[in-house]
Amino acid sequence: MKEIFSNPNNLTLFRIAAVPLIVILLLFPGRLFTFVAAVLFSVAAITDFLDGFFARRKGLVSNFGKVMDPLADKLLVSATFIMLASLGWIPGWLVCIIIGRELAVTSLRNIAAQKGKDISSSRLGKYKTGFQIAAIIPLLIHFQYFTIDFHAIGSVFLWAALALTLLSGADYFIKFRGLMRA
Repeated sequence: MKEIFSNPNNLTLFRIAAVPLIVILLLFPGRLFTFVAAVLFSVAAITDFLDGFFARRKGLVSNFGKVMDPLADKLLVSATFIMLASLGWIPGWLVCIIIGRELAVTSLRNIAAQKGKDISSSRLGKYKTGFQIAAIIPLLIHFQYFTIDFHAIGSVFLWAALALTLLSGADYFIKFRGLMRA
């Protein structure tokens, strides 16, 4: 069992498999199912850190992982944001901006790859991801527990994530604007 969960590609596949489960859970937005969705999302988010850690530590970096890891991250975050918007728990326009930025930066990375250049994640991009995850977990919990308003906490992180989304997106395009000219 330990072997399965220490293989970076298996962790990436777990993250992809978690997406439809989270979507199904959010089709029934009661306390139990949203809490389970939050736990599942949290575990999946942790695998994002672990797959990179194991890949580098064990020398298991693969082309599959290079392509599928960022795709798994985008699927997990985007699907969850879309479901939160469909429930009316976050603004749809905000989700459009976040997903639009992801698509734009992914397109920029593809252009760079075609020109033999690599655009690694920036520090702002990593903060953006951290704040998105920090927003999603309490937003999924949504309900008040022990007088803690999880939705309000998630909303604060969401606005910070939006700001970092815009800043990091602009940063990528400013740094790599030369790629767009050719």
